[in-house]
Amino acid sequence: MSPLFNELKRRNVIRVAIAYLAVAWLILQAADIVLDNIAAPVWLMQALMFFMVVGFPIAIIFAWAFEMTPEGIKKEAEVDRSASIVQDTGKKLNRVIIGVLAAAVVFLMVDKFVLDDQPTVNGATEKSVAVLPFVAMSRGPDDEYFADGLTEEILNSLTRLPELLVTARTSAFHFKGQDLPIPEIAATLGVAHIVEGSVRREGQRLRITAQLIRAADGFHLWSENYDRDNENSFDVQTDIAEKIAIVLGVVLDDEQLEKMHAAGLRDPAAFVAFQKGVEAYSRAHGAGDMQIELLTAANGWFEDALKIAPNLSAAHRLHSDLYAHLLVDAAFDDDIPAAEQDRAMQQLMADLDNGIRSATSPSRRLSITYDKALLAGQWQSLTAIVDEIVSLAKCNEPGWMDITAIPFGRARDYLAISEREIKCDPLSYGGWRSAADSYLWLGDPVTAIQVATEGSEKTSHAVMENVLFYATLGAGRFDEAESLIVLGERADSETAFMRLALAAARGDAEKTELLLAKYANVDNPDYEYLPLAAAIAGNRELANQGAAEIDSRPYGYLWLMHIPNECRCGAPFDLEVTPNFKQLVEDASLPWPPASPIEWPLKTW
Repeated sequence: MSPLFNELKRRNVIRVAIAYLAVAWLILQAADIVLDNIAAPVWLMQALMFFMVVGFPIAIIFAWAFEMTPEGIKKEAEVDRSASIVQDTGKKLNRVIIGVLAAAVVFLMVDKFVLDDQPTVNGATEKSVAVLPFVAMSRGPDDEYFADGLTEEILNSLTRLPELLVTARTSAFHFKGQDLPIPEIAATLGVAHIVEGSVRREGQRLRITAQLIRAADGFHLWSENYDRDNENSFDVQTDIAEKIAIVLGVVLDDEQLEKMHAAGLRDPAAFVAFQKGVEAYSRAHGAGDMQIELLTAANGWFEDALKIAPNLSAAHRLHSDLYAHLLVDAAFDDDIPAAEQDRAMQQLMADLDNGIRSATSPSRRLSITYDKALLAGQWQSLTAIVDEIVSLAKCNEPGWMDITAIPFGRARDYLAISEREIKCDPLSYGGWRSAADSYLWLGDPVTAIQVATEGSEKTSHAVMENVLFYATLGAGRFDEAESLIVLGERADSETAFMRLALAAARGDAEKTELLLAKYANVDNPDYEYLPLAAAIAGNRELANQGAAEIDSRPYGYLWLMHIPNECRCGAPFDLEVTPNFKQLVEDASLPWPPASPIEWPLKTW
């Protein structure tokens, strides 16, 4: 052994290092459980980890430079070797190490067999369930919407129980009309149990059948038939939810029962209208030029539902989306008069206020609160709201948060939010998109590619191809990126932009310049993307010109807030040319310039 190693052993430096790491690990594990259960802010755990890391070299230096003696702590150089008691100190440290390791073993056993009250079945949490769309066995004009409404009423009741992991509507309704084996559906959704049923209407009488199935072996744990009049049919949803919860071992107290009874609409006409609105709303996203028309149609149905059930938080939030898109469009569209923009902002704020007031869970309330602050230009509170959402450790309802949280230094926090969203809603593209983007912004494009690929396979959503394209650019896999352009089906303007981005990432200045000119002249170009295209092409003047024009409009910040996230290029423009947007960034203390997760060789600022 080397003289240095021998001296490290003699001075107990190695023992101190081992003891310190063992004690620090035990403290952090215990703190993680305690802080999580008291909903402590995320920064508290981060601060504790920071002090533990900083303390390690200090402990090592102290062990090397000082020695414990019967007279107290002395510098090692001042201790007579013949009178040194380092061997006795070493034995004490050995006992400390053994004791801490024993405590660690006990902790792991307790954590596994006592604290972990959620056993898994085939990888899924035992207390997990998905409610598949009930089948409409009759063929009345609204029977299918009625069956969907009853399904969502049951789902809403079950989500009031924190002990249960309930798959979100988007993923559960993915299997509507599909005759697939229950184990296959459960494995896709990551749940241990499935609820399915049917509804048959005969005049004013309904027969509702429901059953709870254990996915592992297809065993029916519970089933029941209900005969009801049309008017009181929605009382069935609470009874079904209660029976499911009891079978799954959830103890229902009076407060939980009250929350379950309060869930939902209990009015067939309101829920049929809401379901029709949701259908139109879903079609609107990804509909291109038809988006505003479809959102307007959806709002007609939401308004019908809200006349009957004014406290339907989900309807208020979805109703607001039309006005947000109108205001974003106004940032680059001269056809929307200023008075109409102001009315849209007033309606947007009213919808969000009503959504917050009637929110049925803390996560929904916080998510809508974030959207309101962002869209109203009240950015001072954004960071605190993100902190609160992260600390909830619950399923988050996706909104507008990712476009500002991820590029402005919160990618790691948003990754945790996205992973929870995927667990709750595995077939919805939102969680997968945000998770892949978060990995890209964290400097891990390879994992971003893996997540985007898996998300694309699971959701089959066109957005995931876009995320995968940028992840491949971030990894420098330009041939793969080119194949994604060739294979995809999209609008000419989007294809033109992707070809421009690929040339810019390759650093091909001549081709990029030609493609930038071509992009500006394609049929129906996306003019709002011109500042972004100019930025990655290295044309600072054009990027600033476009950004300044958008900033000069009353609600221009609603589009400018998108550009750093869409560009993935750091500062897409000089902040000084957008004084209104600059004020918002400074008010919120957001870092500028943002990081650039993709290398753009032609961009020099």
